Amino acid sequence: MKIAGVLGGMGPLATIDLLNKIVRYTDAKKDHDHVHTLVDSYTDIPDRTAYILGGGENPERYLIDSALKLEAMGASFIVMPCNTAHYFYEKVCGAVKIPFINMIDEVAKELDGVKRVGLLATKGTYKGHIYENIFNRYGIEVEVPPIDMQEIVTELIYKVKEGQDNIDQVSIGRVLDYFSNLGIDKIILGCTELPVAFERLKIEGEFLDPTKTLALSTIRLMGKKIKGC
Repeated sequence: MKIAGVLGGMGPLATIDLLNKIVRYTDAKKDHDHVHTLVDSYTDIPDRTAYILGGGENPERYLIDSALKLEAMGASFIVMPCNTAHYFYEKVCGAVKIPFINMIDEVAKELDGVKRVGLLATKGTYKGHIYENIFNRYGIEVEVPPIDMQEIVTELIYKVKEGQDNIDQVSIGRVLDYFSNLGIDKIILGCTELPVAFERLKIEGEFLDPTKTLALSTIRLMGKKIKGC
């Protein structure tokens, strides 16, 4: 019996978003058809961006602790719905004996034939070159917004984390216009709070949702059917 382990809590809403998408996209007629999951919503994990930027506690040991707990509880593999936390992927992967699915790699596979993308993400993801380090292997160029616009993306992300309702006041349209002016129409929502924000704001476009990608990968790995496939 396969069990999917979710290393979550970064943040809790993003973890729920992944679980919701796993349920939503599984072709199921009864409970038994759904994915068996173990979830560690480990909210004590220190802020990943703060550490990468040089001003916070190293979250590595917390991430490893969560992965080991999931392994000990019987998870067959681990998925982690946090883009920035993939900065620590290799260390966490090396600490467990079960597979640890790399969300960034799964997104790159989905971009078959695409050569250039825009990236919306945390400043930690930008500074850590988390997407570039993997996408370069696939021949995909990653464009990031200038510093002032990175602040806009950060503001939107942390408003969602803080549970604020006034996210419509964030001028995220400026960042989208920046990519549009570069001729980029494929944009990655490279922080797991962003798909939540874009759904609330009803923003439409050629966006790639890594949370959805990870959900579909989880369903496939569990040997379940994807709805509509």
